[in-house]
Formats: sequence, structure tokens, C-alpha cells
Amino acid sequence: MINLFFKPVIGIATLLFSFNIIAQENIPVKYTASNKGKFFISWGGNRESFSKSDIRFKGDNYDFTIKDASAKDKPKGWHIDYLNPTRITIPQTNVKVGYFISDKYTVSFGVDHMKYVMQRNLNKTVDGYINLPNDEEGSQYNGTYNNESFLVSEDFLKFEHTNGLNYVYAEFARYDDISKVFNLPNTDKFQINITEGLAGGILYPKTNTTLLQKERYDQFHLAGYGVSAHAGLNLTFFKHFFMQLDLKGGYINMPDIRTTSNVSESASQHFFYLQRVVAFGGIFRI
Repeated sequence: MINLFFKPVIGIATLLFSFNIIAQENIPVKYTASNKGKFFISWGGNRESFSKSDIRFKGDNYDFTIKDASAKDKPKGWHIDYLNPTRITIPQTNVKVGYFISDKYTVSFGVDHMKYVMQRNLNKTVDGYINLPNDEEGSQYNGTYNNESFLVSEDFLKFEHTNGLNYVYAEFARYDDISKVFNLPNTDKFQINITEGLAGGILYPKTNTTLLQKERYDQFHLAGYGVSAHAGLNLTFFKHFFMQLDLKGGYINMPDIRTTSNVSESASQHFFYLQRVVAFGGIFRI
């Protein structure tokens, strides 16, 4: 009697369990539910702010430091150059390629193309000496400067990393989906992530310099290193497209900046910077 009672119950339970498994298998898994194994690429623009820095210039007949030099960026604004492949390095741009090593963590490589323009025609404190041959252009600036106020004119110095202040870096970052906070039902249509990361790399600027009326110099050169951190908001649309808003800060140290065609002449500086970045990109599996 007991067997006759339990066999139908067990049969019904088994059937319901099977239906439940089939139903779960038929529920589609969202593309955005898992990130591991995805690649992404992004491109965008930035605005920058720089801290003041002491810039030291040295050569065979001079060694002086301009203290608390200030600088600004050189924005292009909303311009067709952002879309023209032949002129893409003219604006201030950011490029990044990365890979999700897990659902939350990424490794990536990128280039921040910033622009740094030292402000001229200002009185600055100068310390050091200039002792050029009397028949050489620029010798009118000869003298010993003991933390003296000095007009840094355009004739005396033009100093710009405008093509540019190129930060080539590797980055480790984390992404967290916060769509539930905003009650977004389908993240495959629209997803909100917060992201933060740490990076380090080299500075490969093309520095435009005219120093002490010497011939203008403007060539790429490995000048130093940088470290940075960022925090941002990632908005993903229709699974594969995103816009990212980043606030990025860092430290740059360049002990070997080329200033003239003479390899014995150089400059050095270190400073902090802050970037505001708007980038667009795609995310996909191969």
C-alpha cells in the first residue's frame, strides 16, 4: 500500500523537477551577465590641468632652473580632426585596448596624447647660470641668477610638449555593474558600470623647444615615466557599444627631455596632472 502511494508522488515530483530544469535551460543568458574573455577598444578626447613644476635646463655653457613654471593644455574643441585618420594626433586624444581576465578585472594598454604648453612672458624665479660665448646668439642672457625674478619671454624660451605629452601605459582595472541600483531590467539594452584602475608607463613626448635663440628642436624622445589612477562611469548600450567618462590623475617624471639637436643639452621636470576624459568604444568576444 505504501509503495502504491509513494510511486505516483515520486513520479510527479520527478516530472516537475524535469520541467523546472528545462525551463531554466530555456531562459536566455544575458550577454552582459559575464565579461570574462571579452576584448574592448576605446577612443576619445581629454582636457588636462597641470601642477606647477621646476624645469631645469642644462648644457655645456648653462645650467639654470625656472621655478614654479605653469602650463596649460591646448584643446582642439569639437573638431573634424577627431574623425580624420590623417589628423587624429592633432587633438588631445586617448586610445585604449583591453581584455577581461575575469568578470570584473581587466588588463589594458593605452596611449594618452596630452598637450603641455609652458606659459611664457611671465616673471619667474630663475636660479643658475648662463655663460654662452659672446659671439653666440643668446649670450645677452649671460649671467649668474641667484633665485632672481626674470621675465621668461618667448625670445628666451619656448617649451611645449604639444605633439605631444605622450603617456604610453599598461593598466589593471576593475568593473562593477551597478544597473540594479537604477532598477534597469535588461542590461543587454543598457548597463551602468563603475570602474577604477591603476596604471604605469613611459613618457615619449615630442617636445617643441626654442631655447636661448638656438635652432628650434622638435623630435620624439623617451623622456621618463609616469603613474596614474582613474575612476569612471561606463555606460554600455546594446551589449557592444559604450561611452566612458573618466577622471584620471597621475604623476609624471621626465629627467631627460631633448631641447636641442645637441645630445649634451636637455631639460628635466616632474609634475602632477588631472585629466577629464570622454571616450567611446566597443566590447566583443572573438
